[in-house]
Amino acid sequence: MKVAIMQPYLLPYIGYFQLINVVDQFVIYDRIEFTKKSWIKRNRYLSNHQAKYFSLPIKKDHDHLSIIERQLAPDAQQDLNKLLRQFEHAYHKAPYLLYVKPLIKDIFTVKNYNLFWFIFHSLTKVLSYLHIKTPLIVSSDIKQIDHSLRSEQKVISICQSLGATQYINPIGGKQLYNHCAFNAAGIKLAFLKPNAIEYTQLGSTFVPWLSILDVMMFNSIEKIQQLLQQFTLETE
Repeated sequence: MKVAIMQPYLLPYIGYFQLINVVDQFVIYDRIEFTKKSWIKRNRYLSNHQAKYFSLPIKKDHDHLSIIERQLAPDAQQDLNKLLRQFEHAYHKAPYLLYVKPLIKDIFTVKNYNLFWFIFHSLTKVLSYLHIKTPLIVSSDIKQIDHSLRSEQKVISICQSLGATQYINPIGGKQLYNHCAFNAAGIKLAFLKPNAIEYTQLGSTFVPWLSILDVMMFNSIEKIQQLLQQFTLETE
């Protein structure tokens, strides 16, 4: 049983989906503090051959609130409609725009102004489009753990509650976790490192690590499924 645990990110880069695809259960934190400069509410797309940020409009509120307690701005739909137009303009020559356009319209048409559920909904839509069947588990739905735990101990507790034999984390968090602690709990620890991925964009110079939105605009589902396998797992 392979498990991964992550924060909810807005249309994250392909490495996030490689992680979801390689595990049996994927846990998403909903009750962690919202961080303005994280990838929770923003990402990057290709505009005029350069990386450009896009961001969700967030209602002003107390900084200490968790993601599940944050809301989109009351007039968010107006800004989201503008984002849709920007995407369509930026990718109007992309070969898979007609396939991706209904998907992003569904994602950016607000049905729930809660920030966490907006992102959760977007992830489920992308996973369905890519035929990734890994179940998503909301962390607060796991009742049999002590949610006051933090960092490594909370991860281990979640893994134990799900019967995990292996925990896989993005390579960027390698310094956060100790193999000995996981081994003591009977859980193997591994880190996923995406390979250097390139595909044909509109310009002559490839712009890497953009939102999955960019990957979908320029690649068929079959090609993306191949890209999802382009990583290495480090276990030491």
